[in-house]
Amino acid sequence: MEAGAQISSRDLALALDIREVLYAHRELSKCAVNVAVKGSVAHLSGNTRSGKERQALREAVSRVRGVAAVWETLTISGGDLPRVLDIGCGDTKQQRFAIGVDKAHCAGVEVVSDLELGLPFPDEHADQIYAIHFLEHVHQLVGLMNEIHRVLKPDGVLHAIVPHHSHVNAIADPTHVRFFHPQTFKYFCREMPGVRPFRPLSVMAPAEDIFVDLMPVKKGMSPASTLELARFFD
Repeated sequence: MEAGAQISSRDLALALDIREVLYAHRELSKCAVNVAVKGSVAHLSGNTRSGKERQALREAVSRVRGVAAVWETLTISGGDLPRVLDIGCGDTKQQRFAIGVDKAHCAGVEVVSDLELGLPFPDEHADQIYAIHFLEHVHQLVGLMNEIHRVLKPDGVLHAIVPHHSHVNAIADPTHVRFFHPQTFKYFCREMPGVRPFRPLSVMAPAEDIFVDLMPVKKGMSPASTLELARFFD
């Protein structure tokens, strides 16, 4: 969190709730993890002992009531920070160490590429991909989601925020080419012809925006169950 940033009472309360949940958890109480909340997004930093423990942290925090998304910079056994791409970022990246990707060169963009044509990265390259207020500008959404799936590692996460179709922000910008509802993301969490499926980690629409954290279902992995889909979409 930036120095001097204002923290709302709601965010402070959410951070306390998260700490209480982790403290009460038999295994996760031992994790060396820092918790901060900004705009209902939980930010986790620190160290975990394994990828399994990191995933358990993601899931436990995402289920705390009021948490819209879980963004983490957790390392495993003191290793490297996650490899992060921030697509369509413009001059604002969500993580300072992320690789910014956009079709126009500006501050914060390291890779200039037309994302309608795909992602210029090898398979299973990234631990996390951020798409913050970008997907609503994409014409070839299915193609881009398939590319995000391809580039993410099996335990990787797509963090996306889009405007809710019912809010004025969805129609106020003439460069938006589509509307979103939480059910839009259910399409990408089922086995569909021509679609590489994801598993929902978190899907929330607390106000004017929809927040989603999705994990790719890679070859040999089980797709999201009916109960998983029901938790977020029914």
